[in-house]
Amino acid sequence: MRLHERQAKLVEIVRKEERASVERLAAVLGASRETVRRDLTQLTKEGKVQKVHGGAVMPSVMAEPAFQQRLSENVSAKMAIAKAAAALFRPGEALFIDTGSTTLFFAEELAQLRGLTIITNSTEIARTIDKANNGHRVFLLGGEYSAGNSQTFGTMVTAQIQAFRAHHAVLTVGALNRRTGAMDYNIEEAQVARAMIAQSEKVTLLADQSKFGKLASFEVCALKQIDNLVCDGPVPEDVRDAIEAGGGTCYDPTSA
Repeated sequence: MRLHERQAKLVEIVRKEERASVERLAAVLGASRETVRRDLTQLTKEGKVQKVHGGAVMPSVMAEPAFQQRLSENVSAKMAIAKAAAALFRPGEALFIDTGSTTLFFAEELAQLRGLTIITNSTEIARTIDKANNGHRVFLLGGEYSAGNSQTFGTMVTAQIQAFRAHHAVLTVGALNRRTGAMDYNIEEAQVARAMIAQSEKVTLLADQSKFGKLASFEVCALKQIDNLVCDGPVPEDVRDAIEAGGGTCYDPTSA
């Protein structure tokens, strides 16, 4: 395997698995551990991976904090986004909602409405909507379970999504910028989001300002596909222009 091919494969493994040992990388790449360590040193300098003791992880600029940590970050911003977003929906509508700290805050606001149909891969969102006892129907998508994020994911989830049609897909993402659109750090979460978009009439994105200008590995959608972007402050002009050019609307609850 040529140098650039080996290093490209190494980066792909680390970003897919989030952490990989030198021994595993050597076995998959058919290279010596010494060669892998040299590759890791070079790729760390280039910012493509981050070398750690015994292996490598995603670079810190492309890693997403753990779910419980994210729940405690930017709380006031997420609450403002959740309240503004909930006002966009009406009883009788069907919504896909993906897993995320912001969508969990959103679910708490949304639960106060009546008569919604919610399809989600988040056990916490399903529980939050159901316990409100406001006449909602809740469908929890089944698949491989991740306790860390309280979510299901994988091919079983994306297959089940195809059995539904919804008025809206309400999603959170890890990063958002003009050139690459909406992105996520986790390939399984990005796959679920794309499947929900494909089965929905409209797409609503919930994103605090920390998401702008960042880069994540996996595409969710282009900016022109976003019908509503709800943020906690002014949306960067280039992002706003791209969304509005596609017929979408940007909402900033702080300007109301």
